[in-house]
Amino acid sequence: MSNLLVQNIKHTNNTTSMTVDSSGQVTIRGEGSATTTNLQQGLAKVWVQFDGTASGAASRDSFNVSSMADGGTGNYTVNFSNNMSNDDYASAGIGNTSSITSEAVTTSTLNTLSANSSGSLADVTIMAASILGDLA
Repeated sequence: MSNLLVQNIKHTNNTTSMTVDSSGQVTIRGEGSATTTNLQQGLAKVWVQFDGTASGAASRDSFNVSSMADGGTGNYTVNFSNNMSNDDYASAGIGNTSSITSEAVTTSTLNTLSANSSGSLADVTIMAASILGDLA
């Protein structure tokens, strides 16, 4: 097996576009500027798209999701395969014909609620959620 050992990846004009430090953290050059962004910090750590009307809230596709639970009408829990380092992560969700809110976040789960236009909890056929933050 071969290894490619690098610290910087540069464009042919000699501008650095990517740096890898000794801990393996990757920093990339920001869009149109000299600022940099930590690559690992900018990635979604969990995402799921699921059917909220199916028994058990059936996931259609996901990343870093071990299972899901249906807590009743419009109430779903997403269980992570790999925990977050704390419960201060950012979550976002969307559902067809509904509004989504986060409730009761922990380092290993996200509980979401789906409501219809009148504000009542409701199951929906298409729901999606994503998590941004630090993995443990």
